[in-house]
Amino acid sequence: MSSDIFKQPLFLHSSESSQAAYRAMMSGAADVLVRHYAGLEQPYSGLGPDVLERLIGNIEVCPEEEGMPMPELLELMGSAVLRNSAIVTDPLCIAHLHCPPLMPALAAEALIAASNQSMDSWDQSMAATLLEEKLIRWLNELLGYGQHADGVFTSGGTQSNFMGIMLARDHYALERWGWNVQQQGLPPEAGRLRLLCSEEAHFSVKQAASLLGLGHQAVVPVKTDARRRMCPLRLEETIARLVSEGLYPFAIVATAGTTDYAAVDPLSAIAEIAARHGIWLHVDAAYGGALALSSQYGGLLDGIGGADSITVDFHKLFFQPISCGAFLLRDKRRFRLLRLTADYLNPEDEEGTGPPNLVVKSVQTTRRFDALKLYMSLKHVGRRQFGELVDRTIRTAKAAAELIRRESCFTLMADPVINTVVFAYRPQLAEGRFAGQSASSGTGLTAADQLNLTIRERLLAEGTGVIARTKSDGRVCLKLTILNPLTGPQHITVLLERIRTIGWELETEIPNGKETVAR
Repeated sequence: MSSDIFKQPLFLHSSESSQAAYRAMMSGAADVLVRHYAGLEQPYSGLGPDVLERLIGNIEVCPEEEGMPMPELLELMGSAVLRNSAIVTDPLCIAHLHCPPLMPALAAEALIAASNQSMDSWDQSMAATLLEEKLIRWLNELLGYGQHADGVFTSGGTQSNFMGIMLARDHYALERWGWNVQQQGLPPEAGRLRLLCSEEAHFSVKQAASLLGLGHQAVVPVKTDARRRMCPLRLEETIARLVSEGLYPFAIVATAGTTDYAAVDPLSAIAEIAARHGIWLHVDAAYGGALALSSQYGGLLDGIGGADSITVDFHKLFFQPISCGAFLLRDKRRFRLLRLTADYLNPEDEEGTGPPNLVVKSVQTTRRFDALKLYMSLKHVGRRQFGELVDRTIRTAKAAAELIRRESCFTLMADPVINTVVFAYRPQLAEGRFAGQSASSGTGLTAADQLNLTIRERLLAEGTGVIARTKSDGRVCLKLTILNPLTGPQHITVLLERIRTIGWELETEIPNGKETVAR
């Protein structure tokens, strides 16, 4: 092999040349990020998938010989990719639970990537292991757990919910039948195991049941009340019915912040029911867990400390870069249900006596040092100001709801609990007048449904607003998910005015023409 194959430094290490190259690349990346992303003045470029596919399709992946110089490569990524991405820092990029990341976390990402610690074994992540465990202890205290609790960082809510349901299943099988699922596979009675959750629970609950070999049949939805919260009375009735049918309710999943309406189930009442029936309670607080930082809204989480396990996400209202979440367990001894050892990684003779190997608490092996970005954010921002950031998004959502309520052309579907606002544009003319869709088109959508879908599509094509769609009581609705503390009522006012204008224009267009009725 030629000794001059590396014509420039490719790795960061002790040499001055590699450090100089690293500084130049990071400085160039920051410059491109500011010019082609942070400096933009609307939440999306407006390019459709066909145009973007052609643009990206023209970019070669791997040149055979000479690589592209870094300044040129960074500029290409800025103009082709960053400029045509969702600008999550824009006040009107408010479609999903998709937050703008805090700058301390961005600095942490650089440290995480460059140091490349692997959180599975101590000898790959020495100080990082201890910092993650310190942060887990703080999180447990924040959410009401005691000194016997433990936890682990995860990729997010889906993985954490999976872990909670898996441990609930394995704990039930061991306690009731003396059956070790890890060693013996599913017990003969597995087809009769049942998992209860709200009608509004996240889809990852069904996904976990499927991946765990229980199937969607195992998931039993519990009716919600007028505020879209799991109804404790219906929960009691459902448990009694399942038992009478010879089925085995092994877990309850309560939700602290549903995806559409941010509903928080009555956690104290559900925890009491779960304890009385001896059923594992898992709380999916992926969305609402950050309320624990709020002095004004923290009471919504009352009773969460009674759960056996908790999901909390940090790439939502903790304002962290994707991906970053945690799974918390009230009784750390239950982690033994998934513990495995390997001679080359975490040998059995070191268990309990040697340094900690976090792989025994995780369904991942190689895992990033994501705890660092949350730690640096908390350390830099402080709890009081962090709570105020959360509160500000909720105040903006409530102000948005009031603006919508005042307008005759909008229907507000529910008062916001946290910071999602679901509403619909209400046709001002006869429903069938909308040129883009008739009620009898065979799509199953009414003209009003199609009108709301088209409003959203036009906003995206203009690049003036990135908002979500959902359904409420069978109707297509629009949704604002206000996770950006920089979003204020003034931005929502501008957005609603644009939605009103687009809606009227769509209603008054003549099919196959551009003429409109004067307003």
